[in-house]
Amino acid sequence: MKPTDDLRVKGYRQLIEPGQLKQELAISQAAHDTVLSGRREIDRILRREDQRLLVIVGPCSIHDEQAAYEYAAKLQQLRDRVSEALFVIMRVYFEKPRTSVGWKGLINDPRLDGTCDIMEGLRKARCILRKINEIGVPAATEFLETITPQYVADLVSWACIGARTTESQTHREMASGLSMAVGFKNGTDGNLSSAINGVLAAKTGQSFLGIDQNGRTCVVQTNGNPLAHIVLRGGQRPNYDPISLEQARLQLIEKGLPETLMVDCSHGNSMKKYQGQAIVMRSVIDQYIAGNDALIGLMMESNLFEGNQKFSGDLNSLKYGVSITDECISWETTERLLLTAAEKLTSSANRNGPDRWVTAI
Repeated sequence: MKPTDDLRVKGYRQLIEPGQLKQELAISQAAHDTVLSGRREIDRILRREDQRLLVIVGPCSIHDEQAAYEYAAKLQQLRDRVSEALFVIMRVYFEKPRTSVGWKGLINDPRLDGTCDIMEGLRKARCILRKINEIGVPAATEFLETITPQYVADLVSWACIGARTTESQTHREMASGLSMAVGFKNGTDGNLSSAINGVLAAKTGQSFLGIDQNGRTCVVQTNGNPLAHIVLRGGQRPNYDPISLEQARLQLIEKGLPETLMVDCSHGNSMKKYQGQAIVMRSVIDQYIAGNDALIGLMMESNLFEGNQKFSGDLNSLKYGVSITDECISWETTERLLLTAAEKLTSSANRNGPDRWVTAI
């Protein structure tokens, strides 16, 4: 009989079981402590028990582990200097959604040569996350493939559902079972309702198909994620201005959700130009000091050096510490922006008392 399935499939390659990979590359005590403390502090910020702003900063994507480790070491030193006003964690993104085609990130294609050795990518991603946590820096990442969390989520303190997948039912279901806070970005067109609906779905217990720690297909049942929230990343126009933030806050109230807003300083809010991120960040800090207590944090795309570079396929031609995806601000700019923001927030708090940042009216 003529076959009717797998007509366009070249083949299958079985992955290692998540539990086995976690045994081979086990979380160390130092990394474990960083993850737990990172999740705890983020939880407190989202619940308004901690008045600091959450800052998620780091490369648009990780393609060079040595550059990632150097960045993490610098960030750990800076975290200590701004810790009174800011809780800083590192953006460690391995999966990149593509509008059409292109490099899908370190997990999908770790050698950047089109061989797409996903097993090697998962191993490398786990090693990088473990090392960064051992340095003392909690990690944030975007989950694109819905089985990826089973391999690396124990090393992640904050997760993101991106603009292209925020409407996806499978991603909303996955988010409902994640062990850390999850931010849903608004759609690429700026539509906020998709992110709000995503938050509503993620906060609800779900039943869906997935895999367990032994790699077996199963029905996953979740309790819902109480720490789901939205991330404003702009769209056809920026949405970090006071009017846009107020509109977002009112939509959250209408749906009975906590008034919790994070702003992405890159993407549509900076018109994808690294120079615009500083403008967005300063505005967010000023709005928070002026009394917008719906703001709980911000995101920035930052690398050792500013801008980005096109990848021609020749690894030897790549500049060290420069993004191969979206434009990033430099480390020097990152350091200056965070130090200035922390100083402004601390000065405001000192003027108005230890329990609030807002300027007296």
